[in-house]
Amino acid sequence: MITKEEITIKVPSSVAEAYRNATKEEQEQLQLKIAAIMQSQFAMNRFEAIARLRNTMDKASLEAQERGLTSEILESILNDHE
Repeated sequence: MITKEEITIKVPSSVAEAYRNATKEEQEQLQLKIAAIMQSQFAMNRFEAIARLRNTMDKASLEAQERGLTSEILESILNDHE
């Protein structure tokens, strides 16, 4: 079972009035739609952040290779602390 919490969002007065005048069933449907939209937006933000991180890592890897870093050198650097 999914736990639900109440939040407050600002909407135009006409939207708030229409929501208050809606039936309980309509309000529940709207709540589900709004939750889905928000969840989708947050998921997209995470996806974009991951894509940016991967892009940055790819650029750093390419730059390191262009400057002569090899797998062997990297392994030596990583094992140097032992």
